[in-house]
Amino acid sequence: MTISRDTRLVCGIILLTIPTIMYGGWTLLGILTEGSVGAAPASLTLNDTQRALWRAGHAHAGVWVILALLIQILLDPAQLQPRMKWLARVTAPLGAVAMPAGLFGLAFSPAFAGLIYLGVASLMVSALLTGLGLLRSCYAAADTTA
Repeated sequence: MTISRDTRLVCGIILLTIPTIMYGGWTLLGILTEGSVGAAPASLTLNDTQRALWRAGHAHAGVWVILALLIQILLDPAQLQPRMKWLARVTAPLGAVAMPAGLFGLAFSPAFAGLIYLGVASLMVSALLTGLGLLRSCYAAADTTA
């Protein structure tokens, strides 16, 4: 399997976000264990709702980054115009950053709710474009073999 330069570029950038997710998990662990494990910020105390939002933010960050990486690889064989491929390439990691950021911010201010919607819409655009491109490539391959 050959991976395109575009895929390598975007995957490389996405992989650079993983240490931030790891640090977030280490910090979250410190908060949840009240400092017995992990790195709890000394002055940060969260209520139950804030803890739930931080857990959800951290979980979504990890899962959506993996999904953004998978989408990059799936875009190589997808039958899409170059601009549409780039739109899908960019919106997948954008969603993986915006949605969790919205959850983390929502723990402190309702003003961050818009980031959640931006993240959801971004990943939806990427998933739909990638899925349609892959389906188009199936029919294009079937037409050439017939």
